[in-house]
Amino acid sequence: MGLTSTKVLVLAVVVAVALFLATVLLWPRLARGGWRSVTGRVGLLLVTQVTLFAAVGLAANRSFLFYGSWADLFGQEQGMGVVVDHAAGSKDVRVVGTQALDVPGGGRPEVGGQIQKVVVAGERSKIVSPAYVYLPPEYFQERYAKRTFPAAVVLTGYPGAAENLIKGLKYPRTAYLQAKEGRMQPMILVILRPTVAPPRDTECVDIPGGPQTETFFAQDLPKAVSETYRVGTKPRNWGFMGHSTGGYCALKIALRHPDRFAAGAGFSAYYRAAEDVTTGDLFRGDDRLRKRADLLWSLDHLPQGRSSFLVTSSKRGEGNLKETREFIRKVKSPADVSSIVLESGGHNFNTWNREIPPGLVWMGGKLSAH
Repeated sequence: MGLTSTKVLVLAVVVAVALFLATVLLWPRLARGGWRSVTGRVGLLLVTQVTLFAAVGLAANRSFLFYGSWADLFGQEQGMGVVVDHAAGSKDVRVVGTQALDVPGGGRPEVGGQIQKVVVAGERSKIVSPAYVYLPPEYFQERYAKRTFPAAVVLTGYPGAAENLIKGLKYPRTAYLQAKEGRMQPMILVILRPTVAPPRDTECVDIPGGPQTETFFAQDLPKAVSETYRVGTKPRNWGFMGHSTGGYCALKIALRHPDRFAAGAGFSAYYRAAEDVTTGDLFRGDDRLRKRADLLWSLDHLPQGRSSFLVTSSKRGEGNLKETREFIRKVKSPADVSSIVLESGGHNFNTWNREIPPGLVWMGGKLSAH
């Protein structure tokens, strides 16, 4: 049983509850004097506390994925990283590993699909970033051998870890289930974090004299993926989605580049670039660039293309409700906008797990395979 599995967590909770009940029931017997009774009380309290802390720790780790496995927890994960050289003219996407989905028959790609760990080298931006590519089962089936698939870029928040989109927010598994149940078409997911120039938070901006992050996401990434996998190159073949910083990036890239992306979905997104110690000076004093990074300003002052947007918030728990409503109001034809507004929900995985399934269905309905 894996460190992040439901069975381990349930077992820990059951043991903790059982020891608590045992403490209550056995305490009268251990109330007598003598070293044996004292030792029994100390031992019972100690074991109960350790088990309780273990259950809480497992629950926290399952939510935030501090450790991915038992070997990782105990420092036994010693496998070295793979260095991938990218000489001029080399292939832009290099596959460095594969993994199966945790679904029935997941060991066979034609049944469960496959997640490929890749390294993407940006032709124009010169940015090199690790990523994961989820390929649906249909991608490996003979009857779909000549078919192209729609694709969506999926980003974490800052600083984020791409693995959280797989293990915590379960994007590949959700896409697999939604397609299997006929709610959406099979779709390729390109999963990574927005921090492609770590540790700096670039806010998906082309920084003057610095990392060209917008160019990487808007141009290099879709081009590299389309040249490696069976994904079309037209705007209707591509979408962009993410949460928090990733949501801001998704909306911005779809707004700025309707010639590349037909749709952008921002879960708990904000609407203007952050500027703090993690970002440094993004605009080098250029107010024009600062305004361009403000989505609400852009909707008022720049032409809107044929982009579709999905924005999310909640009436209680999110701080972006007012600006989300303002974003919705400012979107004009030929663009269109949809929303998910929960009654309550904070800026956390639980909220996003309630929004991602309908968000993926929405995205699948906006994209085309051809």
